[in-house]
Amino acid sequence: MQLHRVMIALLLLLLWSCTNTPEYDVVVRGGMIYDGSGRPGYVGDVAVREDRIACVGAKAPAEGRREIAAHGRAVAPGFINRLSWSNESLLIDGRGQGDLRQGVTLEVMGEGESMGPLTPAMKQDLVARQGDFKVSGGLCGHRRV
Repeated sequence: MQLHRVMIALLLLLLWSCTNTPEYDVVVRGGMIYDGSGRPGYVGDVAVREDRIACVGAKAPAEGRREIAAHGRAVAPGFINRLSWSNESLLIDGRGQGDLRQGVTLEVMGEGESMGPLTPAMKQDLVARQGDFKVSGGLCGHRRV
């Protein structure tokens, strides 16, 4: 009988702790969700746990450690830049903050020319033609040119 009461108490404690701790790290609430399918957007929540989208829907079933009100704003998984010319700027800032902060999560590069593979003569020509972005190494495999 005593063991039965202890088990019930532990179960209640577990249930209480689960409901009082956020299940998600971040919940973006009430934004217009565009999922990339081509269907019209809809108002809903996006919940993130660690580095993964854990829930997308009309209402996230739990709270997040951080809650972001997105009413009147678009929420999308990311945008594809199908004709990126970030070849040189990514050599300067490999994190791609210029595009990433605008929601671009995939870039397709190499239309017309590319940063590699390059012959020694091609490397020399690229270094000679550098404009605003100066790259002394890193062309084709982080070797100095």
